[in-house]
Amino acid sequence: MRSVDTLEWLILTRHGESTGNVAYRTAMGTDAEELGLRERDSDIPLSDTGREQAALLGGWLAGLPEDERPTVAVSSPYLRSLNTARLALAEAPYGVDLRVDERLRDRELGVLEGLTPRGVGLRFPEEAVRMRRLGKFYYRPPGGESWCDLALRLRSFYRDLAQDHPGGRPFVIAHDAIVVMTRYVVEGLGEREILDIEKDPVLNCSVTRWRSNGGKLSAVTYNACDHLPAIP
Repeated sequence: MRSVDTLEWLILTRHGESTGNVAYRTAMGTDAEELGLRERDSDIPLSDTGREQAALLGGWLAGLPEDERPTVAVSSPYLRSLNTARLALAEAPYGVDLRVDERLRDRELGVLEGLTPRGVGLRFPEEAVRMRRLGKFYYRPPGGESWCDLALRLRSFYRDLAQDHPGGRPFVIAHDAIVVMTRYVVEGLGEREILDIEKDPVLNCSVTRWRSNGGKLSAVTYNACDHLPAIP
């Protein structure tokens, strides 16, 4: 039995919309080679919309039945995730400890950080070729991480989480790649399956949940956004 299956519930969310998300959407379809972000990745803040989303996520948490409420919250150390966690938990009527774990940080892109796909093709054409040859799952940019690297640190994180909180209901606040690769780790998926899943973006402040079923975590919802009716 996988150690993660000792949890009663596992609740995962992506951070609210960040200024980096806005910059990416603005740059796509243009000739821009860079996203134009001044901050390092770990310091990118939430947008106004992202803060609204986090508050609505907190309202959803507040409405959970008592036996589904988180018993602990663990966030990526990146500002956009940490502030999402703080804003959401402030809306919940019950106290829960918020912890930070660096293993939940976003995927590191190394020399490609801050570049648009066009920028990668123009500045690092050899990396663009290598990326296409290896595929998204195994490709590791110079100084960065592959999706397999994410799986390695997530296996470590969830093993420790389950050992520290047996029978617990952790609430994890992180990034889209972390949500996708958690499915890979928890559900025992393969490369083809997870890349098919990844084709649909993980939405900001969406909720993904698993519940213990006969001693094994089973998927309940993925990328659910019913609690965000007022946010485009």
